[in-house]
Amino acid sequence: MIKEFKEFIQRGNVIDLAVGVIMGSAFGKIVSSLVDNIIMPLVGIILGGIDFTDLKFKVQDATVTYGIFIQNVIDFLIIAFCIFIFIKLINKISHKNKKEEVKEEVVVVNEITLLEEIRDLLMQKQLTNKQSKTKTNSKTKK
Repeated sequence: MIKEFKEFIQRGNVIDLAVGVIMGSAFGKIVSSLVDNIIMPLVGIILGGIDFTDLKFKVQDATVTYGIFIQNVIDFLIIAFCIFIFIKLINKISHKNKKEEVKEEVVVVNEITLLEEIRDLLMQKQLTNKQSKTKTNSKTKK
């Protein structure tokens, strides 16, 4: 069981996932700071000095702090947009690499086809030469 666990941990996907989670967590903190300390104060100024963290209402004994929820939604949208841009960039690079690979394959296939045609022509020429030699030999024997 320990051996299987070691193999599982040493897989590239698990390590990549762990790095992704750690980077995502750090990135999330940066985005939260951006939203809390830069974007929301500016939005508050534009909307007339509203501080979103103070937006709340009471229902009997419960307090609903919807301002914090609004900030979290904005956090999410910024993170989702950044991930969208990042994935789009990766796909563009990956698509470009695939195009280059396809071009290389086409060249190789064309070269192979050309070489096969040359081989077939040489074999045909060789057969023609043998047949003409055989005809010549049979005529000289008569």
